[in-house]
Amino acid sequence: MWYRSRRRQKRKSSVTQHYVVHKEIARAQILSRLEHWNQFYNYTYNRVAIRNQKTCWGSCTSKKNLNFSYKLMFLPPHLMDYVIVHELCHLAELNHGKGFWNLVAQAIPEYKSHVQELRMIEKGGTSVAYLEKVKVAYCTTQRTTE
Repeated sequence: MWYRSRRRQKRKSSVTQHYVVHKEIARAQILSRLEHWNQFYNYTYNRVAIRNQKTCWGSCTSKKNLNFSYKLMFLPPHLMDYVIVHELCHLAELNHGKGFWNLVAQAIPEYKSHVQELRMIEKGGTSVAYLEKVKVAYCTTQRTTE
């Protein structure tokens, strides 16, 4: 008997579906902030990719391509800006040396507290549900201090 091989279709996970739904919204937000911060630095870059990365907020390649996690849009605005500035500065310094951190400090002098805050958030995980709670808590705190 001859059997016809049937390929099982992969079912999209809810994580993938969430990424697909939010990818272009994240792209618009990230490109807007990238343009804002690049007015300060005036660097040239090539491609900007929005990815569904599990452990990395952003990266910069030696070819001057910038990659960002779509989950940046679920961070408080000051942390999203920090990650964008961090990757922008890698266009000039592809390392984490003193020169690199001096570039970051030009735009975000309080970057050290942002790094600590981001690390604290990462300890809780990078699930979208958790990141949304963090952002809501941040926005609530900001409203009460104004």
